[in-house]
Amino acid sequence: MSEGYPPRQEEKEDEPPEPALGPMGLGILLGATALYVFYLFALSSMHFLAGPAALIPIGVYLLVAVVLAVRPRTSRLGAGLLIGLGIFTLLGGGICVGLLAQMRPLR
Repeated sequence: MSEGYPPRQEEKEDEPPEPALGPMGLGILLGATALYVFYLFALSSMHFLAGPAALIPIGVYLLVAVVLAVRPRTSRLGAGLLIGLGIFTLLGGGICVGLLAQMRPLR
């Protein structure tokens, strides 16, 4: 009688619930937070990260994120890290523009 119809809720096997955050959400949260914490720490104590050397940690982060995104087993975590890098860039640019807009002009 129920041929061709999808099984009712009672007939479905017990499936485990989806994780609340998941690997992509974890990558986004950890990636953006780690980059901000690192750069805030670097601004206060690491003077060797001046000039072009400040881009080295982002390059390493990008390399790790791409490698994780390419591997099928860790693709969601890698995608989350790449999204986290985008969030870091957008928010960082917004913060920079906001700070520059509040500066007083030179006289």
